[in-house]
Amino acid sequence: MFLEAERVVEAVAGRSGGCRVLVVGDLMLDRYLTGDVGRISPEAPVPVLKLAGERLVAGGAANVARNLVGLGLAVTLAGVRGDDADGAALAGLLDEAGIGHDAVLASADRPTTSKTRVVGNCQQMLRIDAEDTTPLSARLQTALERSVVARLAGVDVLLLSDYAKGVLTGDLCGRLIAAGAAHGVPVLVDPKGRDFTRYSGATVLTPNRAELALAAGVDAADLDGLLHGAVRLRAELGLAELVLTLGELGMALVTACGTTRVPAVAREVFDVSGAGDTVIATIAAGHAAGLDPVDRAHLANLAAGVVVAHRGTAAITAEELAGAIAGEAALEQAAKVRSLAAMRAQVGQWRAGGERIVFTNGCFDLLHVGHVTYLERARRHGQRLIVGLNSDRSVRALKGPERPLIGEQDRARVLAALAAVDGVVLFDEDTPIELIRTLRPDVLAKGADYREEDVVGAAEVKGWGGQVVLVPLVAQQSTTGIIARMRSEDGG
Repeated sequence: MFLEAERVVEAVAGRSGGCRVLVVGDLMLDRYLTGDVGRISPEAPVPVLKLAGERLVAGGAANVARNLVGLGLAVTLAGVRGDDADGAALAGLLDEAGIGHDAVLASADRPTTSKTRVVGNCQQMLRIDAEDTTPLSARLQTALERSVVARLAGVDVLLLSDYAKGVLTGDLCGRLIAAGAAHGVPVLVDPKGRDFTRYSGATVLTPNRAELALAAGVDAADLDGLLHGAVRLRAELGLAELVLTLGELGMALVTACGTTRVPAVAREVFDVSGAGDTVIATIAAGHAAGLDPVDRAHLANLAAGVVVAHRGTAAITAEELAGAIAGEAALEQAAKVRSLAAMRAQVGQWRAGGERIVFTNGCFDLLHVGHVTYLERARRHGQRLIVGLNSDRSVRALKGPERPLIGEQDRARVLAALAAVDGVVLFDEDTPIELIRTLRPDVLAKGADYREEDVVGAAEVKGWGGQVVLVPLVAQQSTTGIIARMRSEDGG
């Protein structure tokens, strides 16, 4: 796992008192009309929705702000809404969410952008958009720019959320990016449209597959073309990073150092509405918290995997993100436990990368500090540590019918949770000699209570040029001793 759940959430949300993000962009009101459909209208061949409820959600740039607040950051929102009922409803939602919106301008000349979704039997049937996408007037652009620039001295990140609804014109984008640079504030942009030159000089750009294909003039189905286009655009626009979101293929992080792929998180997808908002908000939060680019992209990928599992426009929370991180860690730990064939293939990959393989074995029943210290010391002799773990039958043969106290699958899972352990493979034989011959480790580790000539596999490992090391043990720490003390204290 790239970061522990607790440390990530603390890093991202722990600075909320001193970290502020200024979000500028197209504000929207998302309206959901929900109910049941049980018949077709006699007036026309259309379904009849029996209305059961209406839900209003702050959308567009306001949803980016919602995500940031959910992660524990302080947010100021800037943009334009209509001087109308939808605008008033949007302002009320922002108040409820704790989002500062004194930099949002109310205009009598254009309506509040709204998207009304009609949902019957949990299926979206129709979307009705009310909007004016003409560029803001020069007067509104000037007023918005002044409002944003006046607040730059007090923010850690400037985020531009462009939904191509007329607020972030090309000229305004350029001036805001330049103002951010002048104040030493990183500028993150969620882009739209064919012409990305308006975002030149930004710190981070987060296009999706379709957006980048349009801007780079490549086929959206051509992954190689997309990745090459992302590399070219990052250089041409002078970006520090370009994060390309690829849906089920995850993300690609493009920096001056190259391209890093971040695999997708396997999730059941209900609704992708607002997933891009979550991505850029999480990257912004990670940026403000000082995480490195790969960790920011990884974190955003996990967050997006959470929100697409919700119905409708959704925002991530710190608690949900911590759960996603912990869940991924559990999957990664479980994946450390492999069959011998799978472990052999993995060892081949590690060795091809120049990594030195250390092998040790044992029962590891009732794991204690002596075990943990031993494994940490063993791993210091290489880059990867594989533990051969005695099966329950094998433990009984060695230790007697009352052992093990902990079953083999639980013992394997606990070992896999240790940072020092890179792989666990069970064996049912009395000795691990077949594992050793199959995996051919570079280093064979055993406790210092053994003599080298008594270590199973020592001759074989030395025969192919490997090394045998006897690892110092923690004094007076053993499972047998712990069991004896427990029985003594219980009167047994």
